[in-house]
Amino acid sequence: MEKIALSAESRALIDLEVAKFPGEQKQSAVMSALRIVQTEKGWLAPETIEAVAEYLGMPAIAAYEVATFYNMYDLKPVGRHKITVCTNLPCQLQGADKIAEHLKAKLGVDFGETTEDGRYTLKEGECMGTCGSGPLCLHNNHKMHAHLTPEAVDKLLDELK
Repeated sequence: MEKIALSAESRALIDLEVAKFPGEQKQSAVMSALRIVQTEKGWLAPETIEAVAEYLGMPAIAAYEVATFYNMYDLKPVGRHKITVCTNLPCQLQGADKIAEHLKAKLGVDFGETTEDGRYTLKEGECMGTCGSGPLCLHNNHKMHAHLTPEAVDKLLDELK
């Protein structure tokens, strides 16, 4: 496997996260570090995860455990716009199934797939902690869109073009 180095920008951002923990607990910043490099690179290749582990002074397997446990980390390339739809019961009761079907039809993909042009990846997500705001989706793990309707979804897709 090819060894990679983290960019100076990523290292600086990771260092800010590491500073939040006692010196001997650098590995506590692993979730933030993985998020930082994923934002830069678009996804987490095995060599990227290993570079984060090395930078934080922890075993690579420990970083892999975090990256494979949480669904916010992408272990294969995704589209420029990753749309994660909450499909837990509270959102389902508010129409998430209809929103998901609308997105699938508009994009021509199913959950876990990316459009042919590489623009969109559609994901199924777990509870995002704002059950009264459903149905909802998360764009690129950073921006939440709540109280979705088919019209709101169409507007969002138009804005992301």
